[in-house]
Amino acid sequence: MGIAGVATSLSQSPDGKWWFGYGNGADNSRYFVSRKINKSNVSKLQVAWTYRYGDTAFSPIVVRGVIYGRGRNGSLVAIDAKTGKELWVRENMNGMTSRGMNYWESAGGRDQRLIFAMNSMLQELDAKTGKPIVTFGVDGAVDLRVGLDGRDPATIGNIQSNTPGETFENLLILGSATGEGYMSPPGDIRAYDVLTGRLVWTFHTVPRPGEFGYDTWPKDAWKYVGGNNAWGELTIDSRRGIAYIPLGSPTYDFYGADRIGTNLFGTSIVALDARTGKRLWHFQLVHHDLWDMDPSPAPQLTTIRYNGQNHCTDQFRFIPRVFLISRNMSSMSTTRSATE
Repeated sequence: MGIAGVATSLSQSPDGKWWFGYGNGADNSRYFVSRKINKSNVSKLQVAWTYRYGDTAFSPIVVRGVIYGRGRNGSLVAIDAKTGKELWVRENMNGMTSRGMNYWESAGGRDQRLIFAMNSMLQELDAKTGKPIVTFGVDGAVDLRVGLDGRDPATIGNIQSNTPGETFENLLILGSATGEGYMSPPGDIRAYDVLTGRLVWTFHTVPRPGEFGYDTWPKDAWKYVGGNNAWGELTIDSRRGIAYIPLGSPTYDFYGADRIGTNLFGTSIVALDARTGKRLWHFQLVHHDLWDMDPSPAPQLTTIRYNGQNHCTDQFRFIPRVFLISRNMSSMSTTRSATE
């Protein structure tokens, strides 16, 4: 399979960012504002070039006229979006986040970085050259197995999710894939500094003593319960600085006698301050989940206008909302700033 380019102008994206994340940005809308492609001419598009080695299971990034994606034999490639020509190839990238990666750039775009995990090591490449950024973390990597409730990293297997997380300002906000067995690690949500790799904040999805929700578990359950992890997608409202994160079920998924209680924040959506990790609100879809009812798709941010009004004259007229769809395709909605 390959990657195809269509005949269209690079100037149609005013900021040079065509598709700059797994779901095209932190809001995961999968929406691209095109000034030149519309329903009247989309049927007339023609293939301009084909790159035969593309891995179409991976969601590429298209920024500043360059496509970044997976190539032959697990490599990571940069391709000229106008011509299909390879700009650089980085070989031996097997074990990398399989569904996509993140892009970050400094003001003005002088510093451009590709961010991903590979074999549970968070890493960055210079987007212009494909070379590792060795000043990130320790010798260019951050071990994602370190710092999970004090558990020995040597006892933790692969922790990275196949979904890449999201960037917000100078932070990378990440979930994890903890596994579903007994003594799996907890699915803490963590935010790392994009420039240094420093851990900035952690949200404990299995609460510790003194934290909200601790009383929904047996005493010290955080020491042995795992899961409650964001293995799927997450959404960030960049204007409000809020991260909306769907969390899966606790472990073991189908047995709960050792975790009496409602088990926050299992099978929930949590809204966190994206800068600090502070919980703003949560909504638990299933109390004490025994059926592995993980919500995994990205919550969708939607503004509902009533009777053509675009200002808040009463609580019904201008309502920013979050829509969430679970794996079994059931759905719910809630306001972005509260759970009413």
